[in-house]
Amino acid sequence: MSFDNPTLFNLLLIQALASAGLMLALTGWQTSAGSRRALLFWLLQAVSWLLLAGSEFGHERLLLSLAMLGFSASLSLLWWALCLWLRPMPGRALLLLAPLLMPLVYALQFEDSTFRVAWAHGWLALQLVMLGLVLARPERSTLEPGMLLQRRPDVAPGLDNRRWRLLLLAALLPVFLLSLLRAGQGLLDPRLLSPLGPATINSALALSLHWALLAGLLALVLAWRNEIETELARLAQTDGLTGLIDARAFLARSVDMISMARRHQEPLALMVLDIDRLKEINALHGTEGGDRALALFGSCLQAQMRLGDLAGRVGGEEFGVLMARCEALGPQALDQRLRTALAARARNELGFGLNFSAGWAKLRHGDRSVDDLMRRAEIALYEAKHAGRGLLVAEPGVEM
Repeated sequence: MSFDNPTLFNLLLIQALASAGLMLALTGWQTSAGSRRALLFWLLQAVSWLLLAGSEFGHERLLLSLAMLGFSASLSLLWWALCLWLRPMPGRALLLLAPLLMPLVYALQFEDSTFRVAWAHGWLALQLVMLGLVLARPERSTLEPGMLLQRRPDVAPGLDNRRWRLLLLAALLPVFLLSLLRAGQGLLDPRLLSPLGPATINSALALSLHWALLAGLLALVLAWRNEIETELARLAQTDGLTGLIDARAFLARSVDMISMARRHQEPLALMVLDIDRLKEINALHGTEGGDRALALFGSCLQAQMRLGDLAGRVGGEEFGVLMARCEALGPQALDQRLRTALAARARNELGFGLNFSAGWAKLRHGDRSVDDLMRRAEIALYEAKHAGRGLLVAEPGVEM
C-alpha cells in the first residue's frame, strides 16, 4: 500500500488545529496551570505544522527554524503539564534549553542538511524520552499520609491516572522510534531528508504522528478530567473555612497511618487542639471574627506541622494532628511553634490575640482505632482547660 506523504503531512495541520480547538472548547482558558500548558501544547503544535506547510512557498530557513522552535517548545510545555498533574521530575533546565538551543543550531547549520535533520530529530527524541520518564515513573505510595488513595478498588475511575498515562505513552512511543530511525537513515541517504519524499519511513512517521495526535488528544482530555475529579474529591474532604481535611476524612486517613506505625513498629501520637474562648471571640467580634480566627489557626497549623503529619478540623473549634514517627518531644515542639506563629500573626491579622489548649496521647498496643487515641487526648485537653487554658497536657502515664 502506498501513501501520498505530502497529503498525510498536510493533514497533520488540520488535525492539530482541530485538537487545539477541541481542547480549548472543553477546558476553557480559565483553568489550572497544567491544563493551560496542555492547551498551549496543542496551539504550538498547530502553529508549527502551519509553518512547516508554509515553508514550501519560500523563506525555508526561517519558517523551518520557527517550526522546530514550536515543536520543541510544545513538548517542553507538555512535560511541565505532566509534572503538574503527576509529580515533579528533574530535567527542567534541559527542557528550557531545548527550545532555545535546538532551533538556533538548526538555523545556523541549515546548509548542512544531514546534520540539521539529525540534530532536530535527536533533540525531539530526547524530549520524548523525558515525557516518557514522567509518564512511566511509579506513583507515590498510596499509604503516604495526606494522599488520596488512588489504587484501591473503590476509587472512582477518574481518579486512576494509569489509563491516560498508558495511552499517552502508546501515542509517543512510535513517534520516538521512527524519529530515531529516520534521523539515522537520513544521515546515510540524503533522499530521506524531506519528510514529503516517497519513502516508507516517511509514510510510517506521518501515520505515527496522526496516531499520536489522536491518542494524545484523548489522553490529555482524560488527564484534565482526572484533575477535575481529583480536585472535587479533595474539596469533598476539605473544611472550606480552614483548608484542612474534615473529621470524616481525618478518620479515614488515620487508618493508614496507624497501620504503617504498627507495621514498622514506629511511635505515633495524636494531638487535639482547641481554640480558647472562641465563644467570647464570637460575642465580641461577631461570627465573622470567629471565622477569621478559625481560618488563621488552620493556616498556622498547616505551616507549622511536619511533612508527613495529618491535620484536620475534627470539631467546631477542635483540631487534630496525627504525628507519625513521633517521640515524646514531638507534640511539645509543635505546640511551641504553633504558639509562636499565632503570637506573631494574630494581633496583626485579627486585631486580637489567639491562644489554644491542647492534649495528646500516644498510640498503645491495645488501641483499635484513632477513636481510642482521641478519647485519651481529649481527657488531656480537658485537664489543660481545667488548669487555666493555654497549656499542653499529655495523657496520664506519658512524661513530657
